[in-house]
Amino acid sequence: MTDFTSILNKAKELESKMKESQEIIKNIQVEGISGSNSVKIILNGENEMIKIDLSDEILKEDKVIIEDLIVAAHNNAKTELKSKTSEEISKSTSQLGIPGFKWPL
Repeated sequence: MTDFTSILNKAKELESKMKESQEIIKNIQVEGISGSNSVKIILNGENEMIKIDLSDEILKEDKVIIEDLIVAAHNNAKTELKSKTSEEISKSTSQLGIPGFKWPL
């Protein structure tokens, strides 16, 4: 019976750590850039765009180029967010001795 109790305690501890991690992740902000810093996008931990910054120089470019750079900066920010989110989850789960646990993103 001790093993089952131990498993339940680990599950409760994991649930608590995940809730903490979710709160931390909500407050993460990442920046995606493209076009030699001419387009910058900031996303929060919930994958919402907080800000977009376009340099004055980029506004002189064709619309298609600007659109492509915005997409590239957004994708760059999403990649960074995924990395930071995974890092945060790994910190929580590694303390519980659950190797290789990955949070579904």
